[in-house]
Amino acid sequence: MPLVILDRDGVINQDSDAFVKSPEEWLPIPGSIEAIAKLCQAGFQVAIATNQSGIARGYFTVETLTAMHKKMEQLIGQAGGKIIAITYCPHGPEDNCDCRKPKPGLIYQLAKQLQFNPQETWVVGDSLRDLQAAETAGCKPALVTTGKGQNTLKKLPELSYDVPVYKDLAEFTETLLKQDQSK
Repeated sequence: MPLVILDRDGVINQDSDAFVKSPEEWLPIPGSIEAIAKLCQAGFQVAIATNQSGIARGYFTVETLTAMHKKMEQLIGQAGGKIIAITYCPHGPEDNCDCRKPKPGLIYQLAKQLQFNPQETWVVGDSLRDLQAAETAGCKPALVTTGKGQNTLKKLPELSYDVPVYKDLAEFTETLLKQDQSK
């Protein structure tokens, strides 16, 4: 079954420079929940790989992150979709871990857990580090212009590879499903 890996903040939910610190602050981007449900209903599996340095910075706890993810999964479930796995990096930028994007550790964790083919797997993000992690892991990167995506667009010339750009997760999903149907 094909897999799509999503970044969370800025792709599924509204991002904040002050961090999303509670389930109340976790607000879906219009159309993102439905897009995930459509992917699932079309036979795709959906997983999440997300940096969550707010834990290391003391802005929220692992328990609060779990509550945010529970809210997200409930909304997706109500729409007819399912997240099969969530990996997150709790470390700060200076911790030099292997899991913080742009390093591919979160994607490698998912690969070990889910046994997918990276060359057939999309990674959708709104930041340059999402795209870099996807490329390093051998996946297909895609950029959405929600969240930090507009700023990331300006950095695309730095990349040595082409990245398709979409308005949001809904547009990515519609395009992917049209391509999938034409096979």
